[in-house]
Amino acid sequence: MAKEMQKTSMFIERNPGDYENGDISKNLDDDGRVKRTGTWLTASAHIITAVIGSGVLSLAWAIAQLGWVAGPAVLTAFSFITYFTSTLLADCYRAPDPVHGKRNYTYMDVVRAYLGGRKVQLCGLAQYVNLLGVTIGYTITASISMVAVKRSNCFHKHGHHVKCQTSNNPFMVIFACIQIVLSQIPNFHNLSWLSILAAIMSFAYSSIGLGLSIAKVAGGEHVRTTLTGVTVGDTIKSSPPENKSMKRATTLGVSTTTLFYVLCGLVGYAAFGNDAPGNFLTGFGFYEPFWLIDFANICIAIHLIGAYQVFAQPLFGFIEGWCARRWPENKFITREHVVDVPCYGVYYINFFRLVWRTAYVILTAVVAMIFPFFNDFLGLIGAGSFWPLTVYFPIEMHIAQTKLPKYSFRWIWLKILSWVCLIVSLIAAAGSVQGLIQSLKTYKPFQTQD
Repeated sequence: MAKEMQKTSMFIERNPGDYENGDISKNLDDDGRVKRTGTWLTASAHIITAVIGSGVLSLAWAIAQLGWVAGPAVLTAFSFITYFTSTLLADCYRAPDPVHGKRNYTYMDVVRAYLGGRKVQLCGLAQYVNLLGVTIGYTITASISMVAVKRSNCFHKHGHHVKCQTSNNPFMVIFACIQIVLSQIPNFHNLSWLSILAAIMSFAYSSIGLGLSIAKVAGGEHVRTTLTGVTVGDTIKSSPPENKSMKRATTLGVSTTTLFYVLCGLVGYAAFGNDAPGNFLTGFGFYEPFWLIDFANICIAIHLIGAYQVFAQPLFGFIEGWCARRWPENKFITREHVVDVPCYGVYYINFFRLVWRTAYVILTAVVAMIFPFFNDFLGLIGAGSFWPLTVYFPIEMHIAQTKLPKYSFRWIWLKILSWVCLIVSLIAAAGSVQGLIQSLKTYKPFQTQD
């Protein structure tokens, strides 16, 4: 019986020795799942990996659009909002009590526990469309960084006036092949090492970009800046309580990312002024030292390899869980096969997981190659998902959990915060639509990207 459980379990990895010794409970938590090993430190690594993307290198351009006054103010304000709503969300992991209540393992489970109804479907739609869009965007962005390495060496050899154009497609294929292998890691909690590596990489390339910007500022080159901007037309162990660990991880993760955002944005703007490139590493705000630019872009690619998994694994788990519940008797979906991998040990392979995850990675790569301007969609997806996932649902669940009296002072200002963020998201979405329309006008299928 124990061996049959081992073969058919898709969601819980078990050590065969535990069954032989008749001692399973020591490796299981109080809810029957594998004992959680995550800490506030590993959770912080996941947060940093997800939040500090290569977009940090575009903040100089963003600050250029807003100027010295509004730029830092907007960065600081939304960092605080993200931190605040994240702490509200951490308290909702268990329901109804934040410490002793029943655990909710996904965002949709949390929304179902506190709000229920159609809001669960709306949450799922916003969440999984965002995850899909981000993984496609990361495929594009990682390939751009890989291409930048090749172009950097071309510029160093032939001069900065040469175009050195290179197709992104071969590098998207390489990125997809790596993701196919990493996607076979069964559970999210096995990815801590990858998130830690990715977080280190994000610190590395952000620090290089920051250092090069400081060097450019110190060089005394005059650039034009303005006050008002450019003129334009998880799986955490239960002791200590998960909400306390998650709040600690949120504090470290958000404060770290905010520091890097502000420094890279402000120093980058000081270095490039109103002519700041969209990304001052892949957009060649710097050409020399070329080897350092190469290293930074390699760090970006490695970081996005890890970040892709952070965003893809929840989607993998959702689809696999739904299929297992829908067709529990289907052996293709539920059965685990034991494979002895040299230098690794026993690995449990599930054919449905192998086929579905491989197909997903291939799909994201194909879409990225067909629509290389998909990053414009990301702005729209980000604007569309920020308000419901980061602001609306955490606030509404907090109100439901604490049973805040309607029209009380705290209820009113939480509602005001939610509405203000909605308006900002709508404005950002409008800007993204405009950028998307411009990209469509100049779009040529399979065009070579700079």
